[in-house]
Amino acid sequence: MKSEREFVLGVWDGHDAGAALVRGGELVCAINEERLTRRKLEVGFPSLAIGACLEFAGLTPRDVKYIAASTTDPAKTLTRLFPRLKEEYYLIRRRKLPPRTADPFKKAFKYRFTELAPNPVSIALSRRHLTGRLRALGFRDFRLSLVDHHAAHAVAAAACSGFPEALVITLDGVGDGLCGTVRRFAGGRLELLRALPAHTSLGIFFEHVTNLMNMRELEDEGKVMALANYAYPIPDEENPLMDLIAATDGNIVSRYSATALHRELRRILWRYPSEQFAAMAQRVLEKSILDLVRHYLAATGIRRLAAAGGVFSNIKMNMKIAALDGVERIYVFPHMGDGGLGIGAAMHLNYEAFGVAGYRLDDLYLGPRHSRVEILAACTAARREGGALKWETVADAPQRAARFILDGEIILWFRGRMEIGPRSLGNRSILARPDNNRIKDRLNVLLKKRVWYQPFCPSILAEDGPPLLHADGLCLDDNRFMTMAFRVREEHLPLMAGVINIDGTCRPQFVKEENPAYRELLLALKAELGYGVVLNTSFNIHGEPLVCTPAEALKMLRQTGIRYLFLEDVLVENLAA
Repeated sequence: MKSEREFVLGVWDGHDAGAALVRGGELVCAINEERLTRRKLEVGFPSLAIGACLEFAGLTPRDVKYIAASTTDPAKTLTRLFPRLKEEYYLIRRRKLPPRTADPFKKAFKYRFTELAPNPVSIALSRRHLTGRLRALGFRDFRLSLVDHHAAHAVAAAACSGFPEALVITLDGVGDGLCGTVRRFAGGRLELLRALPAHTSLGIFFEHVTNLMNMRELEDEGKVMALANYAYPIPDEENPLMDLIAATDGNIVSRYSATALHRELRRILWRYPSEQFAAMAQRVLEKSILDLVRHYLAATGIRRLAAAGGVFSNIKMNMKIAALDGVERIYVFPHMGDGGLGIGAAMHLNYEAFGVAGYRLDDLYLGPRHSRVEILAACTAARREGGALKWETVADAPQRAARFILDGEIILWFRGRMEIGPRSLGNRSILARPDNNRIKDRLNVLLKKRVWYQPFCPSILAEDGPPLLHADGLCLDDNRFMTMAFRVREEHLPLMAGVINIDGTCRPQFVKEENPAYRELLLALKAELGYGVVLNTSFNIHGEPLVCTPAEALKMLRQTGIRYLFLEDVLVENLAA
């Protein structure tokens, strides 16, 4: 007999591949393949991520009878059947190979092909391929459900929001023939209001802008957003990009194809400084989506919004959506890009099979954890390899870490289960004082090797959010995952000097009781700084994914010249620093 206590496995085998396990009303485990292969934004079938999820839950492949995967359009099916195409795309995008699609015909064919919707042939071939890959891992007698790309995004946003009713909007580059959808969520069910066709994609528009500015599409769009802050604002009627794509009557419209849009953007680019071009593109994105949201707020009367898809990684846009008249609350699914599709697919099947729709995602600590035995073994191995290290077990790790931070040290903080998604949230984090620009510059130049204008972010005690930031009508409780920008109060700009944009905004994580040790650290900082706030950036070096294991954390300690690393309650000192 079917039971809602059955495990459901979600699989995504595209850009930022990953897997997730759902059981009943609980997201049990989730991890992306990059954390295990050590190739950032890994593509391909997530065999290692599937294995890690099963290991965490104490399962074998034969224990799982319900499996869901997303996206069956012809382009995705082709890369499944010919993985070398996927690998070549990955290497080009990561700047490991020069582009091989300079030929206009090839580029046009690529975009026309990726815009195609699923058909019976592509669905059947994808099902056959995925079934074969799963059987090769040892799965038997399972039900495989193929979930529409944007349905997976929408389910993840709606189910995790905790809202009984919401307007659900998904927006990304392209998937299953669409660039987005608008849905009504009520009673655990989703009703489609509008499907937005792939050929008028705001996600592709912003990818083009990123590419033309010599950045990596699908990765560096945040740099474009940050650079836009340095431009002089111009009226919309003087912005030539406004004529290229827009929202009208609840739809996204453009008179240009994807290739023609790229050509028009390239034609305009040379006439403007890079920061001005970035600002004009950011304004087009903001205005189009604000107009889209306004339309459906008026049409439905719904005041709560749930959102997913890569376009919603734009925190400045999210802030402006939240400030709209008529928006009571907004929830952005924190793993909003395609890396979260495995979660959405599992949730979709869990509802379809067992009728379970409510999840209330309170934290993102869903990856593996490591025991003290594993930590000490990793320390011993690192010293054997030549590391000048010493370590001790401490009873007051949060207080020790806070003291080091206050003294001007950069701290590597490794604790509990690894986060999923694009943000470090206090379990795999690099921490420093929030008020020291010299430390910020050191992090940027030596560790992150990022562009100078890209800011770092703060973690803040949830109760200290209102006195430090202008809420501007935003509900702070909905913004614990760094999905929204906030304006810093003027009197606190010096305290936040290392974690703010040039425009006085920041992207905070509000820390509540879901991470007790991290709260202790922030409370210790508050005793001296007056507020519980710390600079928090991801525990990785440039071009690599977030660290997953103690061995990877120790390797980074030795590579960077940082002095202190906390592995749970084990304090490791780099004697060579």
